[in-house]
Amino acid sequence: MTDKTLSTITDELLSGVRKTISMTEALALSAREGEDILDLLACANQVRRRFKNNHVFSCVITNAKSGRCSQDCAFCAQSAHHDTGVKIYPLLEKDILVENALIAHENGATNYSMVTSGHMLSMPEIDRVCLAVAEIREKTDLTVCASLGELNKDRARQLKQSGVTNYHHNLETAGSYFREICTTHDYEEDIETIKEASSAGLRVCSGGILGLGESWEQRIELSMTLRDLTVESIPLNFLNPIPGTRLENQPVMKPMEALKAIAIFRMMNPEKDITICGGREITLKDFQSWVFMAGANGLMIGNYLTTQGRSMEMDRQMIQDLGLSVL
Repeated sequence: MTDKTLSTITDELLSGVRKTISMTEALALSAREGEDILDLLACANQVRRRFKNNHVFSCVITNAKSGRCSQDCAFCAQSAHHDTGVKIYPLLEKDILVENALIAHENGATNYSMVTSGHMLSMPEIDRVCLAVAEIREKTDLTVCASLGELNKDRARQLKQSGVTNYHHNLETAGSYFREICTTHDYEEDIETIKEASSAGLRVCSGGILGLGESWEQRIELSMTLRDLTVESIPLNFLNPIPGTRLENQPVMKPMEALKAIAIFRMMNPEKDITICGGREITLKDFQSWVFMAGANGLMIGNYLTTQGRSMEMDRQMIQDLGLSVL
């Protein structure tokens, strides 16, 4: 794709003449290398500013239930199919879930998410989460999010009524690559959970992990699937190979490859939130501040589920130094 064509596409996205780019166009962008990637980032940054201004949001997660997951996801430290030495514990008590939210609030987070391992929570576990959500909403102005595995209609409705705003459920990768990553449930189950959450009035947050060994075509396929599902927020993670998992020897993505991927997701989803999450430290290294120029408007701060992030203060300072404002 020539710079003139890229410029024309960008102008059409900015003006609203078009709402997205095609798979063919996205594939052409993925072929860019060297300095040509910088031109793509500059265009993605324009699109971000057009639809998100200079506002960013920050999300903190808590590992609310850890380990012994029945699913065999190749990247996951919490899978019962892997021996990673991860901490194993049941669903945290309500008071601890609330306390973690208060700490996140004090550290400047705008979103707080409770994340659990396992395919689906039991109804008593859902009840506990809902009690915690109601108290968090009473004590803070946090946007409360949940990532609790598969949902059905009743559970989705209960979460919505308790005060959950966003439901997070990653597709992880493209449908055409999913069997290489997970064999213990069908891709369609994840699609159905997204649809149930959306039908219940929950704002859906769904994305995936890049660098699992997928092709550029499959990265773009994932972006197209998320676009077609009309999810509101797209979290992008980058593989941090965990010893003991099936992908422990998978090479880490190069910084510019990761930034190019962010930019393409922005060009394909101009109006959506794009959040950069796990693996950014090991993947982006000194280029972490570039995620916003590449089109992201959200950042997960603090620690991740089983790996360490950097300090929240460093991320808050980075956002401030860039002249961006936290919602």
